[in-house]
Amino acid sequence: MTTVIVDYESGNLHSAEKAFQRMAAETGTGDVIVTADPDAIRHADRIVLPGDGAFPACRAALFDHRGVHEAIDEAVHTHARPFLGICIGMQMLATRGMEYHETPGFDWIGGTVAAITPADPALKVPHMGWNDLVIDHPHPVLDGIATGDHAYFVHSYHFRVADPAHRLAHVDYGGAITAIVGRDTILGTQFHPEKSQQTGLRLIANFLRWQP
Repeated sequence: MTTVIVDYESGNLHSAEKAFQRMAAETGTGDVIVTADPDAIRHADRIVLPGDGAFPACRAALFDHRGVHEAIDEAVHTHARPFLGICIGMQMLATRGMEYHETPGFDWIGGTVAAITPADPALKVPHMGWNDLVIDHPHPVLDGIATGDHAYFVHSYHFRVADPAHRLAHVDYGGAITAIVGRDTILGTQFHPEKSQQTGLRLIANFLRWQP
């Protein structure tokens, strides 16, 4: 089995690569490679799309890598490969992003990526650091992960899902902030699992073992 971490020059992939390789070795779930090769993405057994920075810039960078988005779309929608988006990679699943200007997303999970506006003005944006997960819906990737477990966040925009059933977990930051989304073979985490210690490593291991 091969897991591909998509490299479209949006962020430092070193920590994600090491975390996924570590958990693949521990769970016996094959190889983890970082690549921008559409053929490798198309034939991967599972796909991870990371991302750091602004929504429009990440989308432009992804679509500038010719054939990459098409390969991801084919793998997920034609071959039903498990997919995990991380941070901006998760936000790309939305219908649209509103950072700087309206930008279309993949529209794989309906909703809008909008600015975080905490009800408490003392809370600073970006939402940065550790926060406690609140599990909204059970899912195989959440096996062994419970409400109160910590995850590491750094973001100024958040995913407002159109269908509450697609929000698997959230955190409280002057209001509910989506932490995990999912439907069918598609998942996304707003937090960085590779930086979230035991909670993140558990989620990565669960994703690598997941058989939708």
